[in-house]
Formats: sequence, structure tokens, C-alpha cells
Amino acid sequence: MSLPRVLLVEDNLPVQHFVRAALEDLPIELHCCSSVDAALASLAEHAAALILTDLMMPVRTGFELVQVLGEQPALQGQAKLVIFSAGLNEAVRARLQQPHVWRLLSKPCSLADLLACVQEALALGQATPGAAPQVLAQHFQGDQALYTAFRQSCLKQFPADLACGDLACVRADAGALQLLAHSLKSALQMLGDTAGHDLAKQLEQAAAQGDWTKAAPLWQQLRQVLAQMR
Repeated sequence: MSLPRVLLVEDNLPVQHFVRAALEDLPIELHCCSSVDAALASLAEHAAALILTDLMMPVRTGFELVQVLGEQPALQGQAKLVIFSAGLNEAVRARLQQPHVWRLLSKPCSLADLLACVQEALALGQATPGAAPQVLAQHFQGDQALYTAFRQSCLKQFPADLACGDLACVRADAGALQLLAHSLKSALQMLGDTAGHDLAKQLEQAAAQGDWTKAAPLWQQLRQVLAQMR
């Protein structure tokens, strides 16, 4: 059986080297492209299981890659699309809120966050992923079984949280959304999901201010993170 193919679209060679070193122990085939055109040519010839792309690149940007994949879904196929960029401000996050974008990962990110993202995207390893050592030490006294039990309880709760968040948005109930974001912020921090924790924190602040122009898209992004967790 062939290894899952991961396509990295990144023009910065040091970042390419970082990703390659970070993922070298995973059972994957990593292919690096320095431009959007090269990435599209690669996808036309070889299906990928995961696409990691930067946004700011010369000639054609990652935004254009996202657009092309949205217009030509056959190129993306079943691959999960992860935006891996230092430019993920609120406006960019809102712009990237598209069904075929699976995850937003901010640069710089920790080795643990990058590994967790790739492992989750490709469903590598055990059905219940292990926690990073620092997460186990900080929140679970080094007890992997305790972490696993907590994670399973969170996964059971998330569908109810999704329904609660959706209802809060429909009713424009900022108070309910703020409470939900606060709860999710803590849970995601304990799970070691830094990106999800940051989203929940931003959502909590936006809801506290009653700023629906920020809160609504932030909820959709956080909702996607929760829905994808396994």
C-alpha cells in the first residue's frame, strides 16, 4: 500500500526544511512545491491526501490556489486543505472560511501543533491520538489514560456544543456564545489544540463585546475545528 502523499506549497526553503524534519518519522510521502503552478501540476498528476499551503508567495498566492481548488474540486479530490501562514489575521480568516478549507495553522507553530495537525488530517496512528508530553505533564500529571478519557468525553460533548453555538448565533445571543467559547477555550487548551484554543479565546472576546461581525465568522471557524476532531 502506498503512503499518503502530503503536498507542501511553500517558497521559503527554511520552512520546507522545518516541515520535512518535523514529519520525517511519519509514514507519509512529502512532496514540496515552491509555487502554486508547480503545486497544481503536481495535483493534476498525483492525488494528495493533505495539502499544506502558505499564502504569501511570488507570482501566484495561496489565495489563488484556494480559489482554483474551489473551482476545480477534482484537483483537490479527498485531500484536506490546510492554510499554513503567518498572515492569519481576522480578515484573512474570514476570507478563508470556505467549505474546502479544512484547517488554518498559524506560523510560527510548534512542532507538536504541526504533527498533531498532520496526524489528525491523515488519521495516522491510534484512533485516539496521544497527547504531547507537555500537555500530559501540565494537565494530566503524565497520565495518558486520563487524557484519553478526557478527550473521549469532549468528543461526546462537542455535538451538543455545536448545536448550542449555532442556536446562539441564530438568536444573536452573545451571552450564550461567550459562555460556550469560554468553556471550549479551556477544553481545547487541555487537549493541546493551540489553534482551537486561540479561536475560542478570540470568539469569547468578540462575543463579550457583542461584535457579531467578528463573532459570527469566528464561530464558523471554531465550529469547523470541533466538527473535524476525531
